[in-house]
Amino acid sequence: MQPSPQQPPEFYPTRYWHQLGDGRVICDLCPRRCRLREDKRGACFVRLAHNGEIALTSYGRSSGFCIDPVEKKPLNHFYPGSSVLSFGTAGCNLSCKFCQNWHISKSRQIDTLGSCAMPDQIAQAAQRHGCESIAFTYNDPVIFMEYAVDTAQACHELGISSVAVTAGYICDKPRTEFFRYMDAANVDLKAFTERFYHKICSGHLAPVLDTLLYLQHETDVWFEITTLLIPGENDSTSELEALTRWVCDNLGCDVPIHFSAFHPDFKMLDKPQTPISTIQKAREIALKNGLNYAYVGNVYDEEGDSTYCPHCKKKVLARNWYQLGDRHLTDDGKCEYCGYQLAGRFAPLKKPFGRHRIPILIR
Repeated sequence: MQPSPQQPPEFYPTRYWHQLGDGRVICDLCPRRCRLREDKRGACFVRLAHNGEIALTSYGRSSGFCIDPVEKKPLNHFYPGSSVLSFGTAGCNLSCKFCQNWHISKSRQIDTLGSCAMPDQIAQAAQRHGCESIAFTYNDPVIFMEYAVDTAQACHELGISSVAVTAGYICDKPRTEFFRYMDAANVDLKAFTERFYHKICSGHLAPVLDTLLYLQHETDVWFEITTLLIPGENDSTSELEALTRWVCDNLGCDVPIHFSAFHPDFKMLDKPQTPISTIQKAREIALKNGLNYAYVGNVYDEEGDSTYCPHCKKKVLARNWYQLGDRHLTDDGKCEYCGYQLAGRFAPLKKPFGRHRIPILIR
């Protein structure tokens, strides 16, 4: 039974855990597999050992709600120009030293979860504000899986899509359930070396690659990939060559990839901001290695942020930092010049949402 719409539960039951013989309980949601004694929280902060089980403590609680362009997720091939109701909770199951949303994902304060809204309320708010989709973002929705899944179901009942912005750090069984309810995802492939994941994120690369393979070969979820390029850490030509070849060979040439610019933040204040030339080079490498759609992010660069027809090479959707320009695509995503069907999800659009960011309250 779902909790009352007016009263988020203090402890929401979860399924992915098992007990040890010494009184501890293991969380089986993500590869960290935290071993917790009673009343202790996992590394993600929001999952807690309670009465010999694992409970979610952020169900119905959010760090805030905002209406964004879907391109901000970033998703350039999922109903481009549409609006999305974005929200997150607190905590994260990775410990990235460069986190750009650390005030949310690294929060250890329940006060961060100051906005309360149950799944039906979120779905109704998205419908009321004319949003075509909702996005679980700001922190990783894997850790508040039960809240995300229930919200996705409520949205589907109203014809609203669900988007997961995630690092893909999740175990096999919960991954199957989680993505069953997602229509689209942007997966943060943080680097292409185990060294980076272990040293900088306190995680491992293999589970993320497994998630990408699962999405491509076992689901209908539309997904795109983002890699934040950090000078001297994951931006070498050899690593970018290996990453983009792996994507093309294992996921196919139609998976869009975004290369974003890093700015000093959290525990990586000693690194310089990523030069625009670095992300432009990464895009060129991706295109050279066979990917049809490669984009730059966090910079003003219409050439690198626009969509081109893989067949005739003409610009079919101009874009510059979430702002759409001239469009030469049919409503169902065909190139108006040569008739080629672009990969993605498309629908008629009266007017692009634009570069707006509109905070809202859900009561």
